[in-house]
Amino acid sequence: MRTATTFPYTLTRMGVIMTPEPGNELEAEGVLNPATGHGPDGTLYLLPRLVATGNVSRVGLARVIIENGVPTGVEREGVVLAPDRGWERGANNAGVEDPRVTYVPRLGLHVMTYVAYGPLGPRTAVAISDDLREWRRLGPALFAYDDDLDMDLNLFHNKDTVFFPEPVTAPDGVESFAVLHRPMWDLGETRPGEGIRVPAGVTDQRQSIWISYIPVAEVLADVSALTMWRGHRFLAGPEYAFEELKIGGGPAPLRVPEGWLLLHHGVTGVITSAFDQQQKVNYAAGAMILDADDPTIVLDRTTEPLLKAETADETSGIVPNVVFPTAIEEIEGQLYVFYGMADSKIGVARLDRRAAE
Repeated sequence: MRTATTFPYTLTRMGVIMTPEPGNELEAEGVLNPATGHGPDGTLYLLPRLVATGNVSRVGLARVIIENGVPTGVEREGVVLAPDRGWERGANNAGVEDPRVTYVPRLGLHVMTYVAYGPLGPRTAVAISDDLREWRRLGPALFAYDDDLDMDLNLFHNKDTVFFPEPVTAPDGVESFAVLHRPMWDLGETRPGEGIRVPAGVTDQRQSIWISYIPVAEVLADVSALTMWRGHRFLAGPEYAFEELKIGGGPAPLRVPEGWLLLHHGVTGVITSAFDQQQKVNYAAGAMILDADDPTIVLDRTTEPLLKAETADETSGIVPNVVFPTAIEEIEGQLYVFYGMADSKIGVARLDRRAAE
């Protein structure tokens, strides 16, 4: 395992790219945790989470302004997803939150995972698009039952889900699309008194990154199969001080010479109800290298954050002390990471590969 000074990749702040628009009621409680993607003409877009009064989230679309090869701002182009389905709304809550978008060349589609904040709490859902503007909902993700786990993963809230851009070979030897997710084991959040329940073989009850699979052939036959996840297994859990409370996935894994680069977030502090906007947590960005052929194998990992909340924009906001990476894009040969800042603004950092020593 590597420290932040020896891991092969680094993050360097480049500034704030998006802040709430004064007078825009859809952004009254912040803009944050964006997805990204390129439109049919190659234009780079941000798909930010827009939070209205009452913690009601929508997914927006904004063209990224690039100056001298560096993303510096955005031009808003409206809302592309809103909580207008019954299962995305509760009696006193609603939202489509924290989109992650992966372009999957094999399908010729952008695949979005997002959190539907519905009647029973946060639930992962999937939508697809060929232009980033019109999105077709495929519905909530469904977890196939695996008796070896002695547990139905559909019972649990789930967040931080994102697809790999290329197929991999699943543990059963089948060419598959892989997806990362983070089950939340506290059933007491849904039914008071049930407490924390974990699958068979899980010895650490803290929230961790899991991986599941969907056979490519099934998706090619019917794209709605993207919601039918199977082969679930633990990938990585909290190990280091900056991840003491929990960890979760970030942007879509990026293919690099070492394997798959996975940026993730580590959390310390104290979490109250999963439904509350937290005030006593600290989110920082770390990274892992997953094996190119078998992404369940973690080859390398940071023992310290690559980026942590230090600037005023990261330490003060709706949820203070948050650096939350959610997207990676290449602009004129340079990689950039887009991240949420204190659940209020969106920042950008340069991602560099460290020179070999």
